[in-house]
Amino acid sequence: MAYRVLGRAGFLCCCDGLGQSRLLGAPRCLRGPSASGQKLLAKSRPCDPPGPTPSEPSAPSAPAAAAPAPRLSGSNHSGSPKPGTKRLPQALIVGVKKGGTRAVLEFIRVHPDVRALGTEPHFFDRNYGRGLDWYRGVSLMPRTLETQITLEKTPSYFVTQEAPRRIFNMSRDTKLIVVVRNPVTRAISDYTQTLSKKPDIPTFEGLSFRNRSLGLVDVSWNAIRIGMYALHLESWLRYFPLAQIHFVSGERLITDPAGEMGRIQDFLGIKRFITDKHFYFNKTKGFPCLKKPESTLLPRCLGKSKGRTHVQIDPEVIDQLREFYRPYNIKFYETVGQDFRWE
Repeated sequence: MAYRVLGRAGFLCCCDGLGQSRLLGAPRCLRGPSASGQKLLAKSRPCDPPGPTPSEPSAPSAPAAAAPAPRLSGSNHSGSPKPGTKRLPQALIVGVKKGGTRAVLEFIRVHPDVRALGTEPHFFDRNYGRGLDWYRGVSLMPRTLETQITLEKTPSYFVTQEAPRRIFNMSRDTKLIVVVRNPVTRAISDYTQTLSKKPDIPTFEGLSFRNRSLGLVDVSWNAIRIGMYALHLESWLRYFPLAQIHFVSGERLITDPAGEMGRIQDFLGIKRFITDKHFYFNKTKGFPCLKKPESTLLPRCLGKSKGRTHVQIDPEVIDQLREFYRPYNIKFYETVGQDFRWE
C-alpha cells in the first residue's frame, strides 16, 4: 500500500494494488503540510503508475513527479463520491498561444454540457510517455455525464509536430478548436508576456530579424514561427478533415464574444446556452468579462496577465512583418475558407 496527497486539502490517502486512491477515515488521514505527513509521504511511492498509449506502447514513462497534476476548478475535496465517469476528451482547444484560448476555455465552461480541465496538461507534447491512463486518471479529467463533453486546452499542441498523430490515435473523432489572431499582433503579445518575466531579453526587433536591412525574418524564433498558421495546419490535415477543426477569430472574440461562442457551441453540437447576456465589456482591460444573467454580482474577468498593454514597436518593423506573413495568411484563408482580414 502507498500514500499520496489528495487535492488542495492536503489529505494523505492510500492506494490499492491497482493504483486507485481512496480517502482514509479521519483517524487515519494526515494533513499533507504536517511534519508526520511529509515523512510518511517521502517513504511512499506514486499511486498512479504511468500506462502505455495504444499508439506507442514502448514509449518510456516519466517519473510521476516530473509534472504536477493540473487542478480542477471547483473539485470536490470532501471525499464523497461524485457522479459521472472520467473520460478522455472529445474536444480539444489546440491553439494558438496568445490567440485567446484562455478566454474561450473560461467562456465555454459556463455551459452545463461541458466539463473542462482548468489548467493545461500538455499531454500530447510533454507528457505523452505517461500514457492515456494517466491522462484520464485520478487527478486530471473531470467526471462527466453521458450528455456532457470533456474538454481540455493546451495551445502548444498546434505547433507540435507529433500532436495530430497522437490525438488521432486516441480518437479520430476528436473535435479540434483553434483560436487564431493577427500573427503580427500575436507575436508582439507573446513578446510582451516573455518580457514581463525576463526583462533582460533582446528587443522585439532584434529577435524578429536575422538581417533587418535585407528583410530576413528569423523564423526560428518561436514567437514568429507560431504565426505561420498555414504551415502548421498542413500537419493536422493529414489526420483530420477540415470539418473537424473549428477556427475562432481572436479579434471577433473581443468585439463579438457571443457570436463566436455561438459558433463554437454549434460546432460542438450543443445548444446555444451562452449568449450576449453572459458578457460585459470591460473598457479598462479592453476585453469582455463573464457575468451571470439576472445576477447582481460583478462580472468575472480574466486574470491580470490578460489584456496587458503591449510594448511599442517601430511601425516599420510591423510593416515588414505584415509583408512576411502575407503569403502565409492568404494560404491559410484559402485552406480554411475564411478571410480573417489581417492585411
